[in-house]
Amino acid sequence: MSAFPSIHDLQDSDVPSSGVNPSLNIAGKGVEEQLRKKMGQVALKDKEAETARMARAVGYPHIDLEKFPITHEALRQIPEEQARDLGIVCFFATPDELKVGALDPQAPGVEDAVYQIEERTHGEATVYLISQKSFDRALELYTTMPIVKPVSKDLEIKESDLEKVEVSVTDLHSLQDLLGEASATDSLVSILGAALRLEASDVHIEAEEKQIPVRVRLDGILHDAASMPKEKYKQLVSRIKLVSSLKINITDTPQDGRFTIKLSTGNVDVRVSTIPTVYGESIVMRLLSESQQGLTLESLGLRAEPYAVLKREIERPNGMVIATGPTGSGKTTTLYGIMQILNKPGVKIITLEDPVEYKMEGINQSQIDQSAGYTFAKGLRSMLRQDPDIAMVGEIRDLETADIAVQAALTGHLILSTVHTNNAAGAIPRFLSMGVKPFLLAPALNCVIGQRLLRRICESCKVKAELSADEMKRVKEIIAAMPVNAREEAEKKELIFYTGKGCEACSGIGYKGRVGIYEIFVVSDEIEKRILTGEFSEYDIERMAVEHGMVTMAQDGIIKALEGITSVDEVFRVAD
Repeated sequence: MSAFPSIHDLQDSDVPSSGVNPSLNIAGKGVEEQLRKKMGQVALKDKEAETARMARAVGYPHIDLEKFPITHEALRQIPEEQARDLGIVCFFATPDELKVGALDPQAPGVEDAVYQIEERTHGEATVYLISQKSFDRALELYTTMPIVKPVSKDLEIKESDLEKVEVSVTDLHSLQDLLGEASATDSLVSILGAALRLEASDVHIEAEEKQIPVRVRLDGILHDAASMPKEKYKQLVSRIKLVSSLKINITDTPQDGRFTIKLSTGNVDVRVSTIPTVYGESIVMRLLSESQQGLTLESLGLRAEPYAVLKREIERPNGMVIATGPTGSGKTTTLYGIMQILNKPGVKIITLEDPVEYKMEGINQSQIDQSAGYTFAKGLRSMLRQDPDIAMVGEIRDLETADIAVQAALTGHLILSTVHTNNAAGAIPRFLSMGVKPFLLAPALNCVIGQRLLRRICESCKVKAELSADEMKRVKEIIAAMPVNAREEAEKKELIFYTGKGCEACSGIGYKGRVGIYEIFVVSDEIEKRILTGEFSEYDIERMAVEHGMVTMAQDGIIKALEGITSVDEVFRVAD
C-alpha cells in the first residue's frame, strides 16, 4: 500500500466554505464569485503546503512546478501516455542530471520508469513529490507540442522537401498557399524552405489581434509574405521553441536560441529570438549560411582605388582598422573579407564574436557568453595572452574594451573591430566619448571604414530610369564634390541611370542582391594633430579626409549607379 494518501484525499470537498451569508447580499453575486475564487486560491496553496509536509515526512524533496521553466528536452524524457499512467513528469534535464516529479514516488512502475530514463541518458535522476496542481500544469505543455518522440535539435530539410517548396514558391506571396495546407510541423519547413528559396536573411512571425503575419527580409527590406490563423500559430511557436532549445512554457520573457538546417550544399545556422507582445510572442529567425565561398572585398563592392588604400593599411603590422555603420550594414562581413586577405601561413588570427557568424579555416574563433561573464573585455584580455598577430573584436562598445584594444594596437598587434556610428568620421568622437585618451587613440588608429548596403538592380528586368530635375541636380552636386580623380572618372560617363521594373526572378521587387558602398579615411598627420589638440568636430574630420582624397558613401553610391549596379533612388534612400 502506498505511503502517500491518494489524490482524492486532497479534493475540493475538504476546502472550507467561503463563509458568505446569502441573506446579507451586500454586493451581490460579483463579490461572492470573487470570494470563491480567492478561497479556491487559498485552498490550492493549502494543498501545496500539505504536499510539502508529506514530502518532508517521507524523505522526498518537494517542488511547485506552477512557474518552473520546464524545458522541452526534459518533457521528451517521458512520453505523455506514460506520464499520465504513472503520474510522473520529467521537469529538468541536462546531460548529467535529471529531475522527475511524481504524485506518488512509491507507486508501482515509477521506480522502474526512472531507472530506464537513467539507463537511456546515462544521467542521475532525483525524484520529487509534486502536487496534482503541478502535475496538471506540466501535462498542459504536452498538448502544445509534438513530444511523443525525440526531436533532433538540428532540423533536417530533405532535398525532396526543398524541391517541393521551390516548385511552389515563385514569388513572395506563394507561401500563403503552402501554409494553408501545411500542419504545424510542415509549416516551419515550408516557411524556412521558402525563405531559402527567396534568399531571405530573416523571417518574422508576428502576433496580431486577428491574424499572424509572416514577413521575410529580402536585401534589407521587410516584405509581407503570408498570414496564418492563431490556432496554428501556437503550435508553430512550440515547434520553433522545440528545435531551438527554448523554454516552451515561458511566454512573458524574451528568449534566444538557435538550430541548424543540414543541407547537402552546406549548413544554414538559424538564430531565433522571441519577445512577448500584447497578442502573443513575436519570433524572428535569422538565416546565416556557414559557407564563405567567394567572400572577397571586391565581391562586396569595394572599388579598386579604396581597396588599394585599405589593403595598404591592413598590411601594417600594428594599429586599429575600424568598420562603422548601423546594425545590418555589413561591418562584420567586411572584417571577414579583410581576414580572408590576411589569413596566411605564419599569421595567427583570433576572433572574439557575438555570435560567430561564419566558420573560417585557419582562424581561432571564440564566442562571448555574457551569462558566464565572458565579455568582450575579458575575452580580449585572454586573447592577447595567446600572442596573436591579428585580433578581431566583434564590437567595441565600452571604455574597458576600447582601452584594451588601443593598448594592444600600440604594442604590436593589428586590431580589427566595429563601432556603431553614422559615418567614418564619427568613429573618433565615439571613441573619445567612451573615455579613450586622445594621446593614445591618435597613434593607434590606422583607418576607419564607413559603409552601407544598397540593393542591386535585378539584371533580368533592368530598364533606364527617368530622373526628375531635382534628382538630377542632386546627382550633379554629389559628383561636383568628389575628389579630383573620382570626379574626372564620373564626368567621363553619360548621366544614364537604371532601375528594375520587377519580374519573376526578383519576385516583382526590381532588386536582387546587395552591394556595399564605402568611405575610407586614413588617419593622416593633420588628423592626428587635430585629435591630440581636441580642436575638431565630426565635420572637420570628414572635410580633411575628403581633402586627402576620400570618396564618401553617397559619392561611391552615385558611381555605382552610373555603372548600372544600383539605382539613384536606392542611393538617396540609404546614403544621402
